[in-house]
Amino acid sequence: MDMALTVLTWALLMAGAFFLLTGALGMVRLPDVFTRMHAAGMTDTMGAGLILAGLFVHALSAGDQLVAVPVRLLLILGFLWFTSPIATHATAKAALSGGVRPFTLAAAESGDLPESAGSGEEPGGARQLTPPGDGSGAGQSGEEQGGASS
Repeated sequence: MDMALTVLTWALLMAGAFFLLTGALGMVRLPDVFTRMHAAGMTDTMGAGLILAGLFVHALSAGDQLVAVPVRLLLILGFLWFTSPIATHATAKAALSGGVRPFTLAAAESGDLPESAGSGEEPGGARQLTPPGDGSGAGQSGEEQGGASS
């Protein structure tokens, strides 16, 4: 029985490490903020969740009379499962309301996505901001540039 719990512990820890590594790779390689948020959410939910589950099984199989460790691990796991999807959803809504356009394959094939050179936007939809007063007039409205409006 002890060997089975050890194997289960290692399987959960290795599966969690796999999700953490692929989530980190996804946050670096994916094209826009929304797909990167998906990778970050999977890293939190699956990677950390499986590692905490492996630690929970290990704490139960250790034979210690400590009940506090598994209870704390379950509380951390529950907290992650509730907060990670909510935080990802709130961040995605903020990005959408901020004007960030989601990456679509049709837009990429038609060349409708902004290029990083000359357009003021990064490929993932992030905008480069120009500080006001740098003399270029970029990032300022017509009124701030001295244009007349009535």
